[in-house]
Amino acid sequence: MSTAPTSRSGAAGRVPVSTYRLQVTEAFDLTEATRTLTYLHDLGVDWVYLSPLLAAEPGSDHGYDVVDHHRVDASRGGLPGLTRLAAEARRLGLGVLVDIVPNHVGVATPAANDWWWDLLTHGPSSTYADAFDVDWTGGGDDEASRGRLVVPVLGDDDVDDWGGALRLEDGEIRYHDHRFPVAPGTLVAGDVEATHAAQHYRLALWREADHGLNYRRFFAVNTLAGIRVEERRWFDASHEQIGRWFAGEGREPLVDGLRVDHPDGLRDPEGYLADLAALTGDAYVLVEKILEGVGPGSEELPESWATAGTTGYDAMALVDRLLVDPAGEEPLTALEARLAARPHDWAAMVHGTKRTVADTILGSEVRRIVRELRAHGVGGHTDEALVDAVAELLACFGTYRSYLPHGAEHLADAHAAALRHRPDLDDVLETAVAVLGDADAPPALRFQQTSGMVMAKGVEDCAFYRTSRLTSLCEVGGDPSVWSLTTGDFHAVMARRLHAWPHAMVAGSTHDTKRGEDVRARISVLAEVPATWERALDRLLDLVPVPDPSFGSLLWQAVLGAWPGSQDPDTREQYRDRLHAYAEKAMREAGDRTQWTDVDAEYEAAVHACVDAAFDDRRVRAVLDELLEVVVTPGQSNALAAKLVSLTMPGVPDVYQGSELWEQSLVDPDNRRPVDYAVRRSVLDAVVAGVRPPWVGGRDDSGAAKLHLVHAALHARREHPGLFTAYEPLLAEGDAADHVVAFDRGGAVTVATRLPVGLAERGGWGDTVLRLPAGGVTDALTGRRWDGAVRLDELLAAYPVALLLPTDHAGEETR
Repeated sequence: MSTAPTSRSGAAGRVPVSTYRLQVTEAFDLTEATRTLTYLHDLGVDWVYLSPLLAAEPGSDHGYDVVDHHRVDASRGGLPGLTRLAAEARRLGLGVLVDIVPNHVGVATPAANDWWWDLLTHGPSSTYADAFDVDWTGGGDDEASRGRLVVPVLGDDDVDDWGGALRLEDGEIRYHDHRFPVAPGTLVAGDVEATHAAQHYRLALWREADHGLNYRRFFAVNTLAGIRVEERRWFDASHEQIGRWFAGEGREPLVDGLRVDHPDGLRDPEGYLADLAALTGDAYVLVEKILEGVGPGSEELPESWATAGTTGYDAMALVDRLLVDPAGEEPLTALEARLAARPHDWAAMVHGTKRTVADTILGSEVRRIVRELRAHGVGGHTDEALVDAVAELLACFGTYRSYLPHGAEHLADAHAAALRHRPDLDDVLETAVAVLGDADAPPALRFQQTSGMVMAKGVEDCAFYRTSRLTSLCEVGGDPSVWSLTTGDFHAVMARRLHAWPHAMVAGSTHDTKRGEDVRARISVLAEVPATWERALDRLLDLVPVPDPSFGSLLWQAVLGAWPGSQDPDTREQYRDRLHAYAEKAMREAGDRTQWTDVDAEYEAAVHACVDAAFDDRRVRAVLDELLEVVVTPGQSNALAAKLVSLTMPGVPDVYQGSELWEQSLVDPDNRRPVDYAVRRSVLDAVVAGVRPPWVGGRDDSGAAKLHLVHAALHARREHPGLFTAYEPLLAEGDAADHVVAFDRGGAVTVATRLPVGLAERGGWGDTVLRLPAGGVTDALTGRRWDGAVRLDELLAAYPVALLLPTDHAGEETR
């Protein structure tokens, strides 16, 4: 049954057909970004999508640590750079989408942030005291410490003689290269300890952040302090420059839409989005929101929010699981259980990691909730019991957060789960939940801001590195316990998506993904060859033993998934360095054998030896080469399938910088490396000239076939949007019907191979056919024309995918 979208778009003005994300840095500034726009236009992109632009911490390479909301970062090109980029975008007909960061500001360099510097100087009487989310009643166990802002900056080496590590210089307190202000009239000449004691802040041991911090931050990052945009004064002050982008001031606006970073950290996301809509004239706005669940019945955004939808992690999880073989779940689950010497239990693992987070690095946030419960009149229990109960509720919370009264059922579910885990807390849980479920109670608002922090740190940044069944499923916005998705379930979710969120983003890779899209596509092949993988992994673990074989599996999957092809510009030594950096981050994020703050040198040396062996040990390389022969070809098939589905399914597809060729990156900062646009330009020029990249032996190591696909799909969507306004599943007929996913978007038809190993093992498509809509179509990738019932072995002879357009629309895309 054909489904058409509702009229609700989430934006009153222009809506993108597609976007292309650029990471704007000092090295790749707005001037360089402007130079890429002609290429992006020729590729078929509709809007350019820029990382944060406001002035950030000195040397910041990501921009999420804003220090000044009133100006565009000069090192990235400043307002003149943005103005020039916007003008060139207008000339080419491109829109401009910009990432913004409303939840927090960077405070690593206090002198760079006027608001923070003033807060440190004047404390509660600062002009900016209300801008920050500070609890002046907290901040230490002794009376002298309370009422002062805790700044957890002192290192372990200085804790016994912190006074000796401080010095007075130029009327400021200095600690190594850190500078802190001195309040007027409090400078005691030559006496740094007395001067420090008189300040509105207290320099504390970095470890005190776990339990003694008294300001809200971004997750557990001490150098990112939360601000209170729920207060209109601070919304206006922190959005002054953003408002100017849209105001026009006698000219066209500089920006057409926004991507809102981390809305879950805000006190009132719905209210914030309403304020933002008023500021921007109901411009196109996306929210970086993680939704729990994959497939039918999963969490959805509140439809009352003034947004076009999410930034696409939910869509990414769907596409990934569409390409995973369900038959691989049982053997790979058994393999992980054997390696870890325990049964696989994702729910139990997540509960444990979240509880650890709530008890340790986010312990300060838990204690602040308890202080607010006390201020709200909660009594009858000790502070320790309340801390225990709140931490347990956070560990049991099944989504990132609720938005009371929306999502009240999530708190009820968490309460029931907490009672099962801790029946001894029955009374105290009942007392806490009675307040935490009150949408108007300050502790409830604080709890909602905190639950997402615990989820992110416990799951994305820990549990994802402790499970190794199939690491392509361990992605932001995904749930590794959801193994695969049937084509039927996929079609059902797409119909709902078109109806409810037709302009939400569809992502494949982002600056935050744990593994690039083509790394995941290759790793997912292991679900089709579990026995081959198990034998190879056992050999690798025998050749290079590691203390934790389960983590060894995770590491070897990363090595296999990201191993460069013959055309990859990286040298093998560059790849070695990238893998060492990944291994360090992965094992420290897992946190069960070694940690960022407590390094186990012996364990880490064993893990790094695995990386070196991949390059230096011929026996290990032989095993890897055998595996690569098995997974690279079907991995490329998966990659093209995932890309075409992502580019043509309901929503606004985003192409992450450089991913129009193979995207073999791992977690940041690896996925934020510079992109060689000269190479991409040359490939695109050949495609535009009519060259159709060969798919020899079922693969193309150059990645040109992927760029060809991206070019064809983006042009089709931009030039013929009317062909992408509906959604109709197309079902194949024949013995290999399960190996294809196909749908009609209202004229444009997508056909993609799934489970290619199984398809090859059964001898190919045989007589399996697909009945196409009447009227005749042309494949935008090959130029061949088709009509009626077509054999899939003929339709997909050149590539494992096909993009079919009505013949009278296909000329431009097939030139």
